[in-house]
Amino acid sequence: MIKRAWTWVLHPPVAGPRAPIVIRMMAGAVFFWEGILKFVYANQGVGRFTKLGLPFPVFTANFVGGLEIVGGLLLILGLGTRLITIPFIIEMLVAILSTKPRLFLGTLPLPPPPVPPQVGIWAVLHEIRSEYAQIMSCIFLLISGPGPWSLDASLRSGEQGKRDSVIEATARRPPLTVRRPSEGEESWSDARRVVRR
Repeated sequence: MIKRAWTWVLHPPVAGPRAPIVIRMMAGAVFFWEGILKFVYANQGVGRFTKLGLPFPVFTANFVGGLEIVGGLLLILGLGTRLITIPFIIEMLVAILSTKPRLFLGTLPLPPPPVPPQVGIWAVLHEIRSEYAQIMSCIFLLISGPGPWSLDASLRSGEQGKRDSVIEATARRPPLTVRRPSEGEESWSDARRVVRR
């Protein structure tokens, strides 16, 4: 079961439409620049995580920022696509659950949105749009794979090429023939029978 799951994650389908590159570029670029922002502006990284009351805000902000930079580049390149979407889905769920219920109740420690609605369901629906788009993009890539214009596809075609060359080399090898001993000659099986006695 676990082996099948790892195989599913590490060997995504790479045939099919080329359109996943658009989703990869969009989601990957947003994660990439949001990760950079967490290091450049304290209010987007450590400051935000501290106000939200997340544990170990310095470590958490740096970890999430690094994950977004590296993972964003991996999505853009289409390398390990299914694997990197899993932590991104978890990250988006944590982002939603750590801010949106408090925004709904009006108890969010961050500044409220600049224009109405500032609390309630409409404020949540308005503010959740980025996380929603990112999580849906990651779910799409998790299900469909990176598409044929990706490094995952290039690596898979390289593996397939190696397999094909091994199969072709095996097919070119002359078949093994079994020579039967002529009358009077002793065969290996006859010799073995004599030794066993």
